[in-house]
Amino acid sequence: MSVPGSDGFMAVGPGLLDTTFDQLRTLMLVAETGSALGAARALGREQSSVQKQLDTLNRNFQQMCGELLVIKQGRGQPFLFTPSGQQFIDLARETLETWQASVNDARRRLGQTIAVGTTEFTLGLLGRVWQRVSDEFTSREIELKVLHVRTKDAFTRLDTNEVDLMCGGLASAAGHAEVPDQYDFLEWHREGLTLLTNLPRRELPVKAVGVDRLPSVPLVIPSGGVIVEFLKRWYGADYRNHLTIVASIDDIYYGLALLRSGMAHGCMIVSEAIGQDAIEGRLPGGPDFRLVAFAEDFNPMLELVTGVFARKSERQQYAPTHPLNMLWHAFAEETRSANS
Repeated sequence: MSVPGSDGFMAVGPGLLDTTFDQLRTLMLVAETGSALGAARALGREQSSVQKQLDTLNRNFQQMCGELLVIKQGRGQPFLFTPSGQQFIDLARETLETWQASVNDARRRLGQTIAVGTTEFTLGLLGRVWQRVSDEFTSREIELKVLHVRTKDAFTRLDTNEVDLMCGGLASAAGHAEVPDQYDFLEWHREGLTLLTNLPRRELPVKAVGVDRLPSVPLVIPSGGVIVEFLKRWYGADYRNHLTIVASIDDIYYGLALLRSGMAHGCMIVSEAIGQDAIEGRLPGGPDFRLVAFAEDFNPMLELVTGVFARKSERQQYAPTHPLNMLWHAFAEETRSANS
């Protein structure tokens, strides 16, 4: 008796069948680091072990397709990957990501694990929620994975199923929560923005900066994320052509360090809470830092709305005792408590 489609599986050569996920991972790390030594350090192995795997892959794939995958060049030179090598690296990356996504989906469906993404400034919310479910999760041996996610990557992580819930924020019109249709959302907190500045008062003597004044103020702004969404709403997609940007940053701590060092003089756009934390010493601010408010002439008036996001209607696929629903319910209780 033959199994449908089995002829194709039986025709797979032994060289390909003997290729392991571990070998594919090694191949990708050699490509990323440029050397067997770099891959060995990343894997915590001996360089000879990595080289042996490369030799095996080269031998098998040369027999299968007629070309080596990787060629060792002169001393100190990065490995050279052939066209076949680059093709199979791309395929290996896709294969491993697909398998990992499938494993994650199975664990999620079975309620064995749940992944929550959080920015540094929403970690406290997750910590309070965890206290509500930790005993039940522990008794049922449910694994909670916590991933540090930058604001600019938050929704991408949720859309690609890397996380099941996302603690983060978005720019929304005052008094509303403008949440994209593809997400369920529980609001935790909302606040406005402020300008954290090291400029002396003689250079910025006002208590509030309006929409017409802001373009002339030297700004330290992030390269992406929710602050950029504010600027796009106010000044359009080409906001950079309308503003005076003295530095672009990927991390708030780097922005604080720039202002504190005096290497940049200007204003950093931050949430009111972060600005207050910097002034009062809960973040690494500076003795000359002060806050300047945003005037109320911006259109639309926007607020930073923070909370927890989930993929739309996904929770309805699971029983109430599924960890996704348990955690969502705990978030709901915590947000109600915070807003009562």
